[in-house]
Amino acid sequence: MNRLGKSLKVLEIAIAAVGLTAGLSMMAAQAADPAKPDLARGQAIATQVCAACHGADGNSTGGAYPKLAGQHAEYLVKQLKDFRPQPGGKPALRANPIMAGFASALSDQDMINVAAYFSSQTPKPGYARNAATVPLGQSIWRAGVADRGVPACAACHGPTGQGIPIQYPRLSGQWAEYVAAQLTAFQDGTRNNNDPMRQIAHRLSNDEIKAVADYVAGLH
Repeated sequence: MNRLGKSLKVLEIAIAAVGLTAGLSMMAAQAADPAKPDLARGQAIATQVCAACHGADGNSTGGAYPKLAGQHAEYLVKQLKDFRPQPGGKPALRANPIMAGFASALSDQDMINVAAYFSSQTPKPGYARNAATVPLGQSIWRAGVADRGVPACAACHGPTGQGIPIQYPRLSGQWAEYVAAQLTAFQDGTRNNNDPMRQIAHRLSNDEIKAVADYVAGLH
């Protein structure tokens, strides 16, 4: 083999070594990635801890507890963290003694695991129960209330309530009772983890809250 041939051979070996090193590094990084969800672990937590209120698959049986099936995983993780007392001795952004206990017992990784599991489940559809208020609820959802500065709900949560990961939750098919309770909590200050929603809720009447919450339940 001449000198040029030897040089090319050395170069090929070097390139292969670099590629192998990069591949091994990537595999190691993926294996060590703490944010990668473990769905099996998430299912175990859901079954053992969450099922009594939210259902084993995230489809709760009544409006006292939200449906979590199909909800954006990033949103669920944020809410779990907001149930914890905040740094510096500050109170939780969402005041709920029951959820505070559960959330505080979960590691950040297990929050990711259980959120990913619920997000992967299929939500059961809901329906509006009050035909008389559907036009009002639909109007608020699609157009807001212009004279009070209430934006259309669909602008953030989507025309069919699918939401946007991280930023805005999926509301399609959610229990009307739960949606109304959360809007009221934004009104009275017991839920403080979303300033725009606090301002919007303050501009809605109780009847408007009930109407839009019932409309949300029927979205699909």
